[in-house]
Amino acid sequence: MKSPIALAFSPDSDDIFMFWPLLHGKVNTEGLTFTAERADTETLNQRAESGDADVIAVSIAQYARISENYLLLPHGMSVGRGYGPVLVAREPRTLASLQGKRIGVPGMRTTAYLVLRLLLGDFEPVVVPIAPYAAAFESLRSGKVEASLLIHEGRLFYEREGTVKVTDIGEAWAHATGGLPLPLGGNAIRRSLGAESIETISRVCQSSIRWAAEHRDEVARALLAEETRTDVGLDASSLDRYLAMYANDDTLDAPDDVRRALDELFKRGRAAGLLPDGAYVEIAP
Repeated sequence: MKSPIALAFSPDSDDIFMFWPLLHGKVNTEGLTFTAERADTETLNQRAESGDADVIAVSIAQYARISENYLLLPHGMSVGRGYGPVLVAREPRTLASLQGKRIGVPGMRTTAYLVLRLLLGDFEPVVVPIAPYAAAFESLRSGKVEASLLIHEGRLFYEREGTVKVTDIGEAWAHATGGLPLPLGGNAIRRSLGAESIETISRVCQSSIRWAAEHRDEVARALLAEETRTDVGLDASSLDRYLAMYANDDTLDAPDDVRRALDELFKRGRAAGLLPDGAYVEIAP
């Protein structure tokens, strides 16, 4: 079996929560060693197209473009249940009023962008890098964009930044689909590793997620102590809120409604011409 196994994931709290036990010797790695690198979501989405990482955290929308080379692991997903990325503006306005307008998005490969396109239709996307955190709000204040789509921890803090919510796209997605959750991101594993290696690596990664869930307070304290994104302003309360949203039972193992939501998202994306015609979801055993 290939070793070390190359992991790539974001610096966001839910990703680090999942892999922290694995990288700190808390779980049985079954003889495997792992290396890890971190990058923002859109950089990871781009990186996945090269196919060189063994396990990589990607947007579900981007998985549609790499499914030929990767399986989606059944654990490690970030899922919104009636909530998700938030579209914000400087002043109250309707979603429909933003048709054709400039909207800041965290990347053209993100699930947030895909779902906003499905909900709103035509608008002019302006890519605003996820890091630094303040960039999305600065682009609003400067008038560069008329609304900003916030993902990850940024969606927790829009009110303190003086912006107002136009819509929560997870809530809007649930309304449009009869209550389905919104799968936003997941861990993809390289097909060429082979069935035996994929099974072992998947088991180790799930053990890491389970350990983190069972020792939540310990991992949360470590995440706060190791946090390097000083501009985000996470504290114990906001981290707890964020982990409750995106590192939970859905993360440990995707239930049936999440799997249905994956299929529905791909079906709607294909129908709208926003995902490749042949895009499909294949989840590792």
